[in-house]
Amino acid sequence: MNDIEELKRKKLEELQTQQQEADSGEAQIQQQIAELELMVKHVLTKKALERYGNLKTAHPDTAVQLLVLLGQAIQTGQIKTVDDNALKNLLMRLQPKKHKFKMIRK
Repeated sequence: MNDIEELKRKKLEELQTQQQEADSGEAQIQQQIAELELMVKHVLTKKALERYGNLKTAHPDTAVQLLVLLGQAIQTGQIKTVDDNALKNLLMRLQPKKHKFKMIRK
């Protein structure tokens, strides 16, 4: 019986260690996103910032992609300010192209 309890204890310790590593990795990613967001918010106009907030709420993954794209453009000096129309154009580029289907009935 003692061996079984020892195995359970070891497995529990392994699971706790894995969970802690996952939590620290996730926290690090969240911190990087927050830093990017802070940098990008300085170049967004009021309307663009409002649009970004809506996007962040509705589509968080797309918002992170947008942050990365804007962050790279800011660091390379390509962008000084981003207005609402420029943000719309960037979002259009991030969206996958949709195929239009035309059905013909006979």
